[in-house]
Amino acid sequence: MNTLFVLLSVQAVMGAFDNLWHHELQARLAQRRSARRELALHAIREAVYGVIFIGLAWWHWHGGFAILLAALLAFEVVVTLADFLEEDRSRNLPPFERVLHTLLTISYGAFLTLFAPVLWSWAQEPTRLLSASHGAWAPLLTLYGVGVWAWSLRNALALRRLGRLPVLAVAPAPMRRPAAILVTGATGFVGQALVAELCREGHRVVALSRDMRQARRQFGPGVWVVDDLDAIPSETRIDAIVNLAGARVLGMPWTAARRRVLLNSRVGLAQQLVGLMRRLEQRPRVLISASAVGFYGAVNDGRACTEASPPRAGEFQSDLCVAVEHEARRAEALGVRVVRLRFGVVLGREDGAYPPQALAARLGLGARLGTGQQPAPWLHRDDAVGLICFALRRDDLAGAVNAVSPDTRSQSEFAQALAASRGRRAWLSVPAWPLRLLAGEMSTLLLDGQKAVPGAALAAGYRFRHSTLQSALDDLAERGDDRHQLASQ
Repeated sequence: MNTLFVLLSVQAVMGAFDNLWHHELQARLAQRRSARRELALHAIREAVYGVIFIGLAWWHWHGGFAILLAALLAFEVVVTLADFLEEDRSRNLPPFERVLHTLLTISYGAFLTLFAPVLWSWAQEPTRLLSASHGAWAPLLTLYGVGVWAWSLRNALALRRLGRLPVLAVAPAPMRRPAAILVTGATGFVGQALVAELCREGHRVVALSRDMRQARRQFGPGVWVVDDLDAIPSETRIDAIVNLAGARVLGMPWTAARRRVLLNSRVGLAQQLVGLMRRLEQRPRVLISASAVGFYGAVNDGRACTEASPPRAGEFQSDLCVAVEHEARRAEALGVRVVRLRFGVVLGREDGAYPPQALAARLGLGARLGTGQQPAPWLHRDDAVGLICFALRRDDLAGAVNAVSPDTRSQSEFAQALAASRGRRAWLSVPAWPLRLLAGEMSTLLLDGQKAVPGAALAAGYRFRHSTLQSALDDLAERGDDRHQLASQ
């Protein structure tokens, strides 16, 4: 049995890596309504694996139980094949994920080949579960089983939550062919809500997405999806461009390679967009380009950061925003109005920073990070979409615009307010030094902040839907639940 247990261990380790790296960090399946069927298949398969791991750790399955176990193993094959078909239908798998799936299939096939004679011999015995002793393998396999059952439950809960979320309905394309609005990063957290809102307003939308299958499934026929700007003919009438694309800044440590990814995913695309504008027969009237309050660097001295405040050269988050905005401003030479939205942390139930923070608060794990006095600029997703639409309409709005709420709190106050919205207290305190040691300069996103104020937005007349933190948290924690219940009826 040792060889079988080694193969099961290989299966467990590779499966855990696939779940964490590809499904969680890369594809973010638990945050996508379009991934509900795939999540359901994963939850079922993980539940089956839990039975296999723990069942083989402690018992020999004789007689009818052996037939039951054989049926369970065969069922896992059917679920995996259905999962392969669903993945091919719904999203483009990166090469490494395909390789890993192939290795998982080979490993499972080897396990079935070696286990078949054992299972056959068990089937000849009288029906019973016979206690077995496998030494250190038993607790290890039990650990695997508990882990996959926990992940199965997590996927089931995510599936239930996604089913309760309001559908961001995309209206069918109008019969007339008005000038389009091009949205990059359209399948992202803010992008998908923006596309839905633009379609509801009757705009024709072109969505740029690296994964056309996912985007087409998400938006339907009402949105023209492209995966390359070269696919847009020069005679296409594009009235406006909203550039929201870019790799996540908070995540992997800022190694040299990671910095190149972050820079290229923003600057490279900005350069391509300017090239598209030059190529179009009729140039867009406006470019809305996403930047961040990280433009101002780590400012913890209480000074307000207005749109006129300077960047801090030498700090990566500031240098990154400066580079992105520099490329966006090249469109001004083409006669295009450019609005550079400097976003704070965008809060929404579906994705972003709020769901993990809300979960920690519910579990009583809300925490002060470092001194807790660093400013924590934020913005409700409704206002993120609202500000973009406002900037599209207002021909007199140009330049930098701080896309943050007027109610900026310290990180400690933010954590306490979030915990209170969940009926808890933020009583933990995380020292700064381990975060700086583990995350390096990326820790500045957690331990430093900017007291950004939305001067340009307020001066232009924008009215925030959630101008206070309490209003935003109430909407996310309470009225959001009511809205989801109505959506599910």
